[in-house]
Amino acid sequence: MSAACRSVNIVAFGNERDGFSEDNQQSSLIWSYLGRSALISETESGLLLNSANHIRNPVFTEYQACVFGNVRLVVHDCPLWDIFDSDWYTSRSLIGGADIIVIKYSVNDKTSFQELKDSYVPMIKKALNHCSVPVIISAIGARKNVPCTCPLCTSDRRSCVTSSEGVQLAKELGATYLELHTLNDFYIQKYFGGVLEYFMIQSLNRKSSEKMKKRRKTQKYHRVKPPQLEQPEKMPILRGEASHYDSDLHKLLSCCQCVDVIFYSEDLKKVVEAHKIILCSVSHVFMLLFKVKSPADIHDSAIIRTAQSLFAVNSEAVFPFPSSGSSCDPPVRVIVKDSIFCSCLSDILHFIYSGAFQWERLEEDIKKKLKDPEKIEHVLEKVKCILKTPGKLNNLKDCRSHQIKRMCNTSLRLFFNTSVLADVIFKIQGTTVPAHRAVLVARCEVMAAMFNGNYLEANNILVPVYGVSKDTFLSFLEYLYTDSCCPASILQAMSLLICAEMYQVTRLQHICELYIITQLQSMPSRELASTRLSIVSLLRKAKFHNSDCLSTWLLHFIATNYLIFSQKPEFQDLSADERNFVEMHRWPSDMYLKQLADYRNYIHSQKCYCTVM
Repeated sequence: MSAACRSVNIVAFGNERDGFSEDNQQSSLIWSYLGRSALISETESGLLLNSANHIRNPVFTEYQACVFGNVRLVVHDCPLWDIFDSDWYTSRSLIGGADIIVIKYSVNDKTSFQELKDSYVPMIKKALNHCSVPVIISAIGARKNVPCTCPLCTSDRRSCVTSSEGVQLAKELGATYLELHTLNDFYIQKYFGGVLEYFMIQSLNRKSSEKMKKRRKTQKYHRVKPPQLEQPEKMPILRGEASHYDSDLHKLLSCCQCVDVIFYSEDLKKVVEAHKIILCSVSHVFMLLFKVKSPADIHDSAIIRTAQSLFAVNSEAVFPFPSSGSSCDPPVRVIVKDSIFCSCLSDILHFIYSGAFQWERLEEDIKKKLKDPEKIEHVLEKVKCILKTPGKLNNLKDCRSHQIKRMCNTSLRLFFNTSVLADVIFKIQGTTVPAHRAVLVARCEVMAAMFNGNYLEANNILVPVYGVSKDTFLSFLEYLYTDSCCPASILQAMSLLICAEMYQVTRLQHICELYIITQLQSMPSRELASTRLSIVSLLRKAKFHNSDCLSTWLLHFIATNYLIFSQKPEFQDLSADERNFVEMHRWPSDMYLKQLADYRNYIHSQKCYCTVM
């Protein structure tokens, strides 16, 4: 430990005698303590006596000794307070360098005490300036004239300093107050010496603690810092495609492909073509009309009356037949009995094919066509009856756009993978899957070309499917019917993506890509390291089936988890270009790993704990 930490500086102010005299130096408080203390060896005391004879200043005396074995003790004894008046710089320097301050006064010198209290204590407080230096006030001597405690007697008040006055002075300085009636062994060694030695020990502990803090701060400043791990590159963002489910069905009404029902007016002049599957997905009236359900299944007389009053299926009369349909069976011919309703039927079908939820738009279209409010109300009531749910009351509020839920995509689910109204059957892996041409043509351009072009499938009911499993094809059809899908695993999502690419349904491809990405991102590192799923195999399939976004994302995913994938055998299956891409974008980088290895070697050489690993 340095000399500064193994030394104690004491500054003593004041005169402990009744009058200042240079005679009998050994009788002073400081000299008595240094000469009698058991902590100072005889050899050190001898040196002290010799030093006291020649190290002298006209204002103060300096003593040096060795205490606690190897601690250097330096004492500056200033018996005259004039140092504060004649040399303020020196007095302030002494107080600033002091570890302990001792203030002495004689209890029988009231005048000197009063001068100390009024003039010099404020100076000491100013010099200390909130420093945490311990101060000992020593009242020395036996009182010769004890002042009277009578409040009427003041004749002897100024003869000596009372204990209460000394205690009050100690409170002002935050000091320790001692009364030493005589400078014998008990008061010097046990009483004054015990307190002084306690503050010496406290000062040594404080210096040692400050030095340790400074050393730690220096070591921390000069310590080698761990390498900074940069953030991995941002993964490519895959943007989803907006749904065009309603527009697909609405286009089906416009192009009139796969028509299987034609509405006629009573005079057989008005022709409106439609599709039974779409109509039945919206209304129980059409289910009853096309015998999807029987009156016994409906259990609602209002729906039965609406179907009987509005429509009639006729297969005997001769009707003008447009040649736009391409289904195997001829379209069903339906006569609309209500002429007013028939005049608005095209607008009503547009409303149904748009999802049956744009009620306000339907009202506007009917009002433009029918000027009579009664006729408008009549048609709207008929539409409400068509949309009526069996067993529920029908009112105007139920038909507002914000209260009608979209019907087609939810109700078409009822006809998914059922033979009801089915007009095509797919044969796949030895089993059959029924479907409806109208839904397939509306939702898939490849199937629209297949069923309406010069292909065998256009006139055949049984259509074989190759290269796709039954479960994957069912999931594909489910998306066409409901505009949603939920793969059970990453592999199933990839199979569905391949099927969507085969039939060129891009939105389904994007849904499968997002599902694969979401599942991989949520996979913990431990599971990613132990999984049997081959990411490189997924990358191969994504590239082969033109899923550029997914293939790019998978390369970034491998690069971001380089430490995991580089240990797997499949990592060797990457092509040279793919390997270069991964090495270029790897995380953490090779430079960081080298820096980390060097840092760990340094930490182990210093026998410290690594703050990174």
